[in-house]
Amino acid sequence: MPSASLVGTGLLPGYSLKFHKLSNKDGTGKCNIIAGESGVYVAIFELTETDRSKLNQFEGLGYGYDDHKIQVDQYGACSTYIAAANAIDDSLAPTDWYREYVLRGARFHRFPINYISVLESQSTVADSDQDRAKREWMLVEKLQDGM
Repeated sequence: MPSASLVGTGLLPGYSLKFHKLSNKDGTGKCNIIAGESGVYVAIFELTETDRSKLNQFEGLGYGYDDHKIQVDQYGACSTYIAAANAIDDSLAPTDWYREYVLRGARFHRFPINYISVLESQSTVADSDQDRAKREWMLVEKLQDGM
């Protein structure tokens, strides 16, 4: 979102990151946070209400993701998307390019190496749509250049 401005990073100690949210677009696993012990590192952004509305639409708010408020030390209440119970499938895996987006963000924000190692060990699936995979990998590479 054009107005997104990084505020900082934090740790959610009472949550775990999973790639088990069913994507409405490609049937693969997308990120979700659930109650758990491992902790999830997060980046906190501010954005305008107009961009927030656009992000809600892009992320599919109400179609598998619900808006939740979470408490992040040093930042207070923050909004995030958490998968609806009927959109969770623990058998899912992310595409290779999707996991790479998550990894590049974690590296950019200098999350701990042990956290990054867990992300790297996440199994992936090949995208069945080769055109989409090619587009997404091109965007992944552009992200690297812009970071």
